[in-house]
Amino acid sequence: MAVIGKAELKQIPGVNLDDRLRMVPGFSLFRRSSSLAAHPTTQGVSLRGIGTSGASRTLVLWDGIPLNDPFGGWVYWTRVNPEELSRVEVLRGASTSVFGDRALTGAIALFSREPQPRNVTAFYEFGNRETHTAGAGGSHLWRRFAISGQGRAFTTKGYHIVPKVNRGAVDKEAGVRFVGSDVRADFLGARQRLFLKADLMVEERENGTLLQRNSSGMGNVGANYYRDFGRDNISILGYHTRAEFRSSFSTILAGRARETLTFNQSVPSDATGGAGYWRHSGSGWNTLVGADAQRVEGWSIDSLVPTGKRIGGGTLVQHGTFVQGDFRSGPAQFFLGARHHFTGQDRQFFSPSLGFTAGKGRWRTRGSGYRSFRSPTLNELYREFRAGNAVTQANPALRPESVIGGELGLDFTGENVRAGVSAFHNEVKNVVTNVTLLTTPAQIIRQRRNAAQARSRGVEADVQHRWRGWRSELSYLFADSRFTTRLRVPQVPKHHGSAQVTWSSTRTFVTGGVRSHALQFEDDLNRLVLPGFAAVHVTLRQQIRAGLSAQLVFENLLDREYWTGFTTIPATGPPRLWRAGLRWDGKIW
Repeated sequence: MAVIGKAELKQIPGVNLDDRLRMVPGFSLFRRSSSLAAHPTTQGVSLRGIGTSGASRTLVLWDGIPLNDPFGGWVYWTRVNPEELSRVEVLRGASTSVFGDRALTGAIALFSREPQPRNVTAFYEFGNRETHTAGAGGSHLWRRFAISGQGRAFTTKGYHIVPKVNRGAVDKEAGVRFVGSDVRADFLGARQRLFLKADLMVEERENGTLLQRNSSGMGNVGANYYRDFGRDNISILGYHTRAEFRSSFSTILAGRARETLTFNQSVPSDATGGAGYWRHSGSGWNTLVGADAQRVEGWSIDSLVPTGKRIGGGTLVQHGTFVQGDFRSGPAQFFLGARHHFTGQDRQFFSPSLGFTAGKGRWRTRGSGYRSFRSPTLNELYREFRAGNAVTQANPALRPESVIGGELGLDFTGENVRAGVSAFHNEVKNVVTNVTLLTTPAQIIRQRRNAAQARSRGVEADVQHRWRGWRSELSYLFADSRFTTRLRVPQVPKHHGSAQVTWSSTRTFVTGGVRSHALQFEDDLNRLVLPGFAAVHVTLRQQIRAGLSAQLVFENLLDREYWTGFTTIPATGPPRLWRAGLRWDGKIW
């Protein structure tokens, strides 16, 4: 498991959390593009090279509440302010039975910063491409009660996602405007705790042409009650989410001189869910028993041009029960778990898991084996969409994906050095991917289908070193992901690495880093190649006085042009971006 603390989150640049998590090898959205320019439906997360479409194969939790969109499983990264998180935990692999659907490749847990008495935050940044961001927040802590909240607004003109040589009269910058906020109330007791939480997000995006744009709105309310009885404790969680996604799609004519509107799409959805846990701690062993459930309803409503209407959607109800336990035997600790889950398509799934850790001195070995699943989303079952001149059709006959896998690892923890290496192997059945049906110079037609079995195997390694005011980290992932036909799984590079060096003192830190991706394929036929690339970033932060700091950030410092997709012509990632600003974070009296 990779843990990114508050200090590390500040050192990695990126307006949204997805750009900061790209420094974790194996973390990827469907395409290489940032959430600043990517269509929301491509912002699903996958880990360790298991990801062939925009659906998220990783469960993302924010204070225990699912962050994944109820209709499509993707993640609106604009909902979360990275500066307001205390830490992020990335669990790669389905090594626990606690999580059900969406956790095929693992889980990412986000934890909000703890409330502090009389604390206020405020910030403003400006940058190139007409970029501005501002926000404010605060918290206060009484003896038995705490309240905290924050909000931020962001706007940028954006950048062209079509290379200059291919641009035509229809092309314009892909920009985004969003506002996100959340508020949380905590009731604190000696043995119990209750929090109530709500968040709201609205965003508007230009998708790179005159007629293509989208907008989204989402609101969530949630609550969690925790009670400690000594050796036993219970936790009860509930939430309700409402969202609406709207998008326009067009056909781009030859030479990109004109485009014609094909349809406008509206996707209202809602989700209601909850979970309950009971944990018992014994002498040398622990047990966790729980159950969860979720009901999702959503509809894809397409207003066709010039006339007509196309409607698809429905309701999915899922629920499951699980047990997870661990016990010690000498220097070793063993883990066992099982989940029984109803997937919402008249199908049931059994997910067992097991693992161990054993340590001596500064060394630790670990291993796990598991079986997990992912049910198709309403988006995959019922929603058709276009990306440029590439059309992807829905498929209501999709079956759940499943994975059987395992990993072995070795860790070393020294006074100034930490290192870890893991080898993993995953066999994935009924992979939901976009299968190419027709390719012409003017159009690509695909459909979501359960493809042949796929295999993902590889090695990941991470080394951290601290020396005086210096901290360096080197991470690498090798993932060979292929279908049984030997064709490579699309959107998965074989090699992904990152390196970062930070120098910090009491009032200053400077960070420089690079992340790199090897080539990957856009399509299931391995005909459309996205070449490899490397991008450099730099972050400088200087404390001016207690509570007040200045920051300067460069992303893609060397202005490297790289491809993020191919829809009869290539799409490109962000050019050099910079931002500078001031931030206040401290007590006001």
